[in-house]
Amino acid sequence: MTRAELVTLRRDLHQHPEPAWREFYTTARLVDELETRNLDAIYIGPEVLGGERRGVPDDNELSTWRARAREAGAREDVLERLSGGRTGVCAVIECGPGPTVGLRVDIDGLPITESTSDEHRPVSEGFRSEMDGHMHACGHDAHAAIGVGVLDEIIETTSPNNKDTQNRKDDVDIDGEASGDTEFTGTLKIFFQPGEEQIVGGKPMATSGRLDDVDALFAVHVGLDHPSGEVVAGIDNFLAVSHFEAEFTGIPAHAGARPADGNNAVQAMATAVQNLYAIPRHTDGATRVNTGVVSGGTATNIIPEHAMIKGEVRGETTELMEYTESKATQVLESAATMHNCEVEITTAGRAPSAASDNMLADIVATVAKDADDIDSIIRSDDLGGSEDATFLMRRVQQHGGVAAYIGIGTDHPGGHHTDTFDVDEASIGHGVEILTNSIITAENKLQKSG
Repeated sequence: MTRAELVTLRRDLHQHPEPAWREFYTTARLVDELETRNLDAIYIGPEVLGGERRGVPDDNELSTWRARAREAGAREDVLERLSGGRTGVCAVIECGPGPTVGLRVDIDGLPITESTSDEHRPVSEGFRSEMDGHMHACGHDAHAAIGVGVLDEIIETTSPNNKDTQNRKDDVDIDGEASGDTEFTGTLKIFFQPGEEQIVGGKPMATSGRLDDVDALFAVHVGLDHPSGEVVAGIDNFLAVSHFEAEFTGIPAHAGARPADGNNAVQAMATAVQNLYAIPRHTDGATRVNTGVVSGGTATNIIPEHAMIKGEVRGETTELMEYTESKATQVLESAATMHNCEVEITTAGRAPSAASDNMLADIVATVAKDADDIDSIIRSDDLGGSEDATFLMRRVQQHGGVAAYIGIGTDHPGGHHTDTFDVDEASIGHGVEILTNSIITAENKLQKSG
């Protein structure tokens, strides 16, 4: 696809944002694109997901989102393959006997109502979200377009008619010397992953078996408060995270006539909220706690029988997250006991920490020096948040491979996860160029090292 066609794809996806396990239209739209290419395999839905899935909506909600996708033009044969909300896709092209390189991009949207201001470019240029209450407020629409663009560039390197290199520089090795290798001669896998925002899609994709032969894996994100023209070669210090839901159950009673007969679930919930923020910090590193959603009760004159907390804990390492998680469980259970209530705690999503390998970060940093319109290269930076790409990264690393998480700067109004978020669409081309050359360089380097 040309850069203009990639922008068109991105805008189409922007108009149809879908949250975790509901990415029916997004997956079907990507399958439509992939099927026009001479690929060796396209794995769809259940074929790219393994093990238990968390955060799966009920059948009624899945049916609603599937119907929306159908109305937007998703093919019924593809929707059938995504039954039960098993979304996502993996594209594979085999270009020779060389190493296997993977690229992971995420595809889900967020439950945010997009701005209707005429100053918001998706409004003024006619591609605002058509899904009420949801939007692409983090750039995953651009990530998906980058994934398709990289696939096309790699296909182009293997074409017998490949004489046009205007969109790709000569490959370079990590010492900065031209290697002369501009052809990809291994296997490329592009993973279009669902459910990142809820931290639920990475683990099923990592345990599907599709990662187990990957020698090098790149993951990418646009923005992250880095401007257009800036590249972060290797992002580190992902905070490990666990999302939890706590359901408190008490006993209702008349708040005026018989208040002592009730066990107040909202009191238990409120006690838990206060004490969650009082969890002691750890000497080994940073930890985080947040109660993002609370609710409970039905009327002013009823002792509330039900209350709920949705929250999260994070840690600088997986061990620190688990420490905080253990303390949070203790707090929730103690608050319920104090107010003679019951509490049911479930884990809604979870991701470990991870680090980028120096080998791939060095390649990206060197490649970026010769990339068009790139004027700032940061060798390493901390994410400051969490990402379930860490499941895929660690899977590859545990099987003896290398992995890196790359930041492609993009100017964006507001910040991530806001109703005015948008991307500088030139960054799609930046991502395609840098990742394509990095993938080729990594494959060549791994090939030579045997």
